[in-house]
Amino acid sequence: MRDQLGTVLSALSDPTRRSIVERLMHGPATPQELAIGKTITPQAISHHLTVLEEAGLIRRSREAQSRPCHLDAAGLRLAGAWISQYQSIWEGSFDRLAEHLSNTKET
Repeated sequence: MRDQLGTVLSALSDPTRRSIVERLMHGPATPQELAIGKTITPQAISHHLTVLEEAGLIRRSREAQSRPCHLDAAGLRLAGAWISQYQSIWEGSFDRLAEHLSNTKET
């Protein structure tokens, strides 16, 4: 069985799923609303939503006949926490680059 972080990162590796997550940042939407503007079948959108839900990135509710999707920050928090561990590495690289550029300008 895959670990949760791997599941989240795998789900976010697909551009269609990332666009769904970005859309849901603005509020809930039905699967039909999420498919607008995309050349995607209802079965494909359902598959993408299932992957996102299993990764803990979205949750679905039931309102009468509608099944709106909502962003669930738990999966994003997990990925963000893992990525932030490496922040000091890239910040250190930028600091070294800035120092190098500064030294280059002085000569």
